[in-house]
Amino acid sequence: MNILLLGSGGREHAFAWKLTQSSRCTRLFIAPGNAGTSLCGTNVDLAVTDFDGIKQFCVEHNIGMVVVGPEEPLVKGIYDYFKNDPAIRHIPVIGPSKAGANLEGSKAFAKAFMQRHGIPSAAYKEFDAGNYEEGISYLQLHATPIVLKADGLAAGKGVIICQNHVEAMAEFELMIQQAKFGDASKKVVVEDFLSGIELSVFVLTDGENYVLLPEAKDYKRIDEGDKGLNTGGMGAISPVPFADETFMQKVISTIIDPTISGLKKEQIEYAGFIFFGIIKVNDEPCVIEYNCRMGDPETEAVLPRLKNDLVALFEATAGKRLHEIKLETDSRQTVTIVAVSGGYPGEYEKGLLIDGLDLVQEDDAIVFHAGTLQEDDKTVTNGGRVLAVTSFGNTLQKAVEKSKAILDIVQFDGMHFRSDIGYEFY
Repeated sequence: MNILLLGSGGREHAFAWKLTQSSRCTRLFIAPGNAGTSLCGTNVDLAVTDFDGIKQFCVEHNIGMVVVGPEEPLVKGIYDYFKNDPAIRHIPVIGPSKAGANLEGSKAFAKAFMQRHGIPSAAYKEFDAGNYEEGISYLQLHATPIVLKADGLAAGKGVIICQNHVEAMAEFELMIQQAKFGDASKKVVVEDFLSGIELSVFVLTDGENYVLLPEAKDYKRIDEGDKGLNTGGMGAISPVPFADETFMQKVISTIIDPTISGLKKEQIEYAGFIFFGIIKVNDEPCVIEYNCRMGDPETEAVLPRLKNDLVALFEATAGKRLHEIKLETDSRQTVTIVAVSGGYPGEYEKGLLIDGLDLVQEDDAIVFHAGTLQEDDKTVTNGGRVLAVTSFGNTLQKAVEKSKAILDIVQFDGMHFRSDIGYEFY
């Protein structure tokens, strides 16, 4: 079948790499894609939110499945758009309905959903312009640190951990009164701060059943030792050493099962990935957030460990047959290290030549492109996060060393990466 994959980052290159390994995939198109995805299929100059353009392309190219990488088209309702159009409703969309994507699209919806279904999470209250003064009074009495979350999508920047009351009230005002994150912060969720260690857990669900994918842990801070500014993600590891069978069984029984049954009870259509951002607090798992898609760079660490045919998995998802599937995973460690542009997450240059890509011939290692572009047979930088190098190893350290060795070969001016991914488990 012909497949259309939406997105342009490292996550989408990992999907493209995996999808083209399937004999069920005849042709793969990626919209808009990057220099790496062009090695797996055909890039298409279409925005991920241009639903009319996507429809036209699907009809013209006999597309049999649409796989959605990023959250924005899901939150804006691409699943519903296809379902409600007779010309394309036969094409399965791998991703939740607009109502399902609200788990990520609205922090307030997600918190209320967890409360309704008894899913462990931090205590919270929500405020907007209508009860702003009540919010100020609430913050003044709140224990510190205080977590403020913009209700809507804010490109991963809408969560602020405030260390004192003055900072919390200033940020609260900026978010609601000054629209710091635009419409996303018209409503703000105020949460208790949870202290613990985090991990990312993923399921693929057909709305009735689910399969549990390998877990991962990502590293958000720009500098080693988890210091400096927050980023979209500087690296990831899978599996996660502390996520043993006992802990994961708690995650399944207290978080995953109630989430899937909650969606079903509320008749919310969901045929796609759920990302559970989880924190381990005194050996107990709590949900920090939901995402309605796979994470990035976690996807680049997780998908290489998956032995199953990904197209077959997606067909089972569309056909509500996931209960028939048994996942097989590589038991080895993967470590993904992200190479970023100099200056990121602040201002950075684009269009810098990337050298050494043709020299990477390492077994058990893959270079996934993120912010890259093909120009006149040359690959250049086109974003903050440029490349993600994933390596296998029998130990965490061996996988780290392999990824670092590749980043000694692949170079661009001002390139920066963290050499300590997985450091707390060495």
